[in-house]
Amino acid sequence: MSVFIIRRLLQSLLVVFVMSLLVFFGVNVVGDPVDMLVNPEMSQADIEATVRALGLDRPIHEQYWHFLSNALQADLGRSFIFGEPALKLILQRMPATLELAFVSLVLSVVIGLPLGVYAGLKPESRVSRTIMAGSILGFSLPTFWVGLMFIMIFAVVLGWLPSTGRGETVEVLGVGVSFLTLDGLSHLLLPAFNLALTNISLVIRLSRAGTREVAQQDYVKFARAKGLSSRRIIFVHVLKNIMIPVVTVLGLEFGGLIAFSVVTETIFAWPGMGKLLIDSVQNLDRPVIVAYLMITVLFFIVINLVVDLLYSLLDPRVRLQDVKA
Repeated sequence: MSVFIIRRLLQSLLVVFVMSLLVFFGVNVVGDPVDMLVNPEMSQADIEATVRALGLDRPIHEQYWHFLSNALQADLGRSFIFGEPALKLILQRMPATLELAFVSLVLSVVIGLPLGVYAGLKPESRVSRTIMAGSILGFSLPTFWVGLMFIMIFAVVLGWLPSTGRGETVEVLGVGVSFLTLDGLSHLLLPAFNLALTNISLVIRLSRAGTREVAQQDYVKFARAKGLSSRRIIFVHVLKNIMIPVVTVLGLEFGGLIAFSVVTETIFAWPGMGKLLIDSVQNLDRPVIVAYLMITVLFFIVINLVVDLLYSLLDPRVRLQDVKA
């Protein structure tokens, strides 16, 4: 296991370096933030002083080297707009995004797994066909449209839930969370379910396919022949053997929930990293954009490593040394 972890860490460092090149140069060749920051009435001398203060007067390779050397010290630059460290701004918004992504992931499992197992055990029933038809809708409907419909139905027409904001929060270990308060939970439900909709459909289809395959295996038939209850067969034999693909996909999708929550956070005005990214793109705040993308890359790398380690816990037949990087 130690060899596997060391090898993956070395590979991760290489991935981070390559991505830093792509992200930094890709962001810095788009637009000119000076046009957004300077006052048209400023003199040429003041404009040049602003450019020097932002470090934009240096060649692009020197800017990258400066960024890389500072990044090794956990300094990803200062925001052009706010004048604060970009990492600080992102960390302030990160708890809101992580909370939204985590609750969405929980909803995906709590809703999708039972429905998928039921559809796999009784594939020909009318309820199962309805579940599978619903999963196709979950894949097909655009996230932004579903979010707008949620707001119109549940916030505007019925008035059951608020449409924007995060609501009341409480601090847990110094981090503000909203799902522990009734007001915060009411603000969280709509964006979390909107973000989870695609993953719910994905879990339904994965668990249905896995259940149908596992149900035909000899050990399940033997368990039935021994007279074990249906509940024990499902929880001990079926669920355990369908969880590896589900965990794999959900692990990767958790990174996707964090990275691509931009649309949901924008629609519901959720104060997370995605909303900060949209604002930074509009203002060409390059340090914040680069910092956000680099942190997202790190999320994906860490999640992939955790998923690989979970393999051996879920299925003893899997050996870490056999997992290809």
